[in-house]
Amino acid sequence: MKFQEMQLISPLLEAVEEVGYQEPTPIQEATIPLVLEGKDVLGCAQTGTGKTAAFALPILQRLFTMSKVEARGVKRPIRALILTPTRELALQIFESFEDYGSKLPLSSCVVFGGVKQNPQVSALQKGVDILVATPGRLNDLIDQGFIHLDKLEIFVLDEADRMLDMGFIHDVRRVIRQLPQKRQTLFFSATMPREVERLAMSILREPENVKVDPPTSTVDAINQKVYFVDKVNKRKLLAWLLEQPEVVSALVFTRTKHGADRVARDLKRDGIEAAAIHGDKTQGARQNALNRFKNGEIGVLVATDIAARGIDIAELSHVINYDLPEESELYIHRIGRTGRAGLEGDAISFCCYDEMENLRNIEALIGKTIEELVGPWPMEVFTSTPPAPRPPRSSGPRQRGSSSSRREGSSGSRRRSETASRPADRPADSRNSGQRPAPEAGEGQEGSGSSSRRRRRRRKAKKEI
Repeated sequence: MKFQEMQLISPLLEAVEEVGYQEPTPIQEATIPLVLEGKDVLGCAQTGTGKTAAFALPILQRLFTMSKVEARGVKRPIRALILTPTRELALQIFESFEDYGSKLPLSSCVVFGGVKQNPQVSALQKGVDILVATPGRLNDLIDQGFIHLDKLEIFVLDEADRMLDMGFIHDVRRVIRQLPQKRQTLFFSATMPREVERLAMSILREPENVKVDPPTSTVDAINQKVYFVDKVNKRKLLAWLLEQPEVVSALVFTRTKHGADRVARDLKRDGIEAAAIHGDKTQGARQNALNRFKNGEIGVLVATDIAARGIDIAELSHVINYDLPEESELYIHRIGRTGRAGLEGDAISFCCYDEMENLRNIEALIGKTIEELVGPWPMEVFTSTPPAPRPPRSSGPRQRGSSSSRREGSSGSRRRSETASRPADRPADSRNSGQRPAPEAGEGQEGSGSSSRRRRRRRKAKKEI
């Protein structure tokens, strides 16, 4: 089937042709007609299948063909809302609406956290037809009175399973309570656990089910390989692999933020231009790194799983799992960054002995054994790495002195100097033992009685040495 056969209007067909699409993907072929008919949709499709166009194209057509002319001076209401879990995905979806709707008189806006809200508020105040948002910033702007959703016609909840994984369920429900009862709802998720299915059934009305691929399948166009390598040699193997001529661009996944930064630094020391993105980076730094990678200024982007979904990088040749994910489903979302829109791609994983169980779980999930490659540094360590020893617990927070010592002025300072000059193994008085001394009669008053008690406590401490 061609896009021309899907009853899309000519401005959308022209835009689709300009972005380089020739034929609809299965998710697009199944979803677009249903959305054009105004039906609710429950879509389960793996990442990289063209899901964004599957809802963006028909939404643009419905809003255009059902255009409402507002009176002069009346701000256009928000008519379509796309709710998505991450900033990166929100930007990707917004850019898709801008590209597909470039020949239509519809306006789009994106709001997300991590940046100042003033530019977003300015865009909203001009009036927008389509809003793409993350839950936190959306609720903030609703609370401040900048966003009203009472005129909404179409609601899209994208990456619903990821939304729940990231703890946004309460934020999502807050948004849903703001929506009108009469609306069209599109619900998309890469996986469909029970919690996601319950949420879907609570907001959909007689939905049409669209399941293009089983949720645990991997894209056929991706060549999956694994190197068995010791942890200490992963750095050398990565640098060697990135020097191979077939690796044009690579998205490298690590398990931790610290690991992403370390891998990027190591690659730079080896003369390979790379950048890291993760949750601790500012939105500006993350977007700058993504843009440099997309523009070809750098050939390697190192990321944590925050980038596993929603980042659409055209013709990405390789995904490299520097660390295997502990959650097998993340493997599917990681490698889905390559082999998109029918193109071929390669997914290469590094597996040390400590990750063997992770690999077995991944292979069980995808239903196949990943082909082994032998590199210059084959695995030589066949024992598990012992866990790092936990730092000893402190005996408790240091307690401040009693009220009497705080009122003593110079004598209190002198006593603190004595404590500081004691050897490290010399016990202090009960104030530093983690227990608060019981108050005594007359505590807090100046006089010889309190001074003698302090002297007795010091003598007692000396005898305990």
